[in-house]
Amino acid sequence: MNVKLFFILIFCVAVGSAKAQQKITAEKVGDKIEFRVNGNLFTNYILSEYEKYPFFFPVNGPSNASVTSMRNANYPHHSSLFFGCDRVNGGNYWQEGLERGQIISLRADIVESGGEKAVVENECIWRRPGADAPIIDRRRITVSQPSPDKFFLDFEVSMEMLMDVTIQKTNHSFFSGRMDPDLAVIGGGKMVNAEGDSGEKGDNGTFGKRSAWMDCNGERMGKREGMAILQHPSNDWYPSPWFTRDYGFFSPTPMYWPENDQTTELKKGDQIKLRYRVIVHSGDEKEAGIAEEFEKYSKE
Repeated sequence: MNVKLFFILIFCVAVGSAKAQQKITAEKVGDKIEFRVNGNLFTNYILSEYEKYPFFFPVNGPSNASVTSMRNANYPHHSSLFFGCDRVNGGNYWQEGLERGQIISLRADIVESGGEKAVVENECIWRRPGADAPIIDRRRITVSQPSPDKFFLDFEVSMEMLMDVTIQKTNHSFFSGRMDPDLAVIGGGKMVNAEGDSGEKGDNGTFGKRSAWMDCNGERMGKREGMAILQHPSNDWYPSPWFTRDYGFFSPTPMYWPENDQTTELKKGDQIKLRYRVIVHSGDEKEAGIAEEFEKYSKE
């Protein structure tokens, strides 16, 4: 072989390998972090000080359309994919109204980008005017793509109590997703849990049921796709009961079912640690292998 041609081939292989490894990136752009998969936008992690809390939007599926929706007239506090809580020491860190409470990003660091995953670490303070901050949280967000038709978003959060904290019974607690109307039950989609219960209501519904995971999927543009939220078995309150709505909202919500309507009392210095995996996928929950994915996730 010609020596020059040999070195050209070696160079091309090296460049090709480097490009193949440059799959998942995270980049700060203004008040958001863009996560891209092979150059295509997967999601923005929005950190604006004018928002109620940090959140993800869009959350693009294999069709390159968002599987989540961004607010509506009836529920303007549903911001796609987000983490928050109402009724914390008299504050509201969930619904609209920044004066009622706000989760504000203090710092967001990109710790890994350009390889098989992108990782961001984010520290947030919970505060409202005229009151001391009750909670500081530290988040680790990891985006990866295990297969061409499946994306993972891992969300890990550690909440530290900066004072004694009381959380009253609330259906607005912690990690939540709001589906695009086309993929919701009312749009002809399906919402199903690990036990095979489906829809919101009835004996075989998902509302108030404890389950390791929930998946919402539906058909649009001639293809089926959806999003699942998995709870890790190490979580406090695992498995939390789910607050579900056929219009597309679903959330593992521990604070809505305390016995005898008791409040949740936490002491200064206490920590709550929670882990969730979001799977955005083609097909329905069976075609995407959500049950099998949970088994692997539960062992991590």
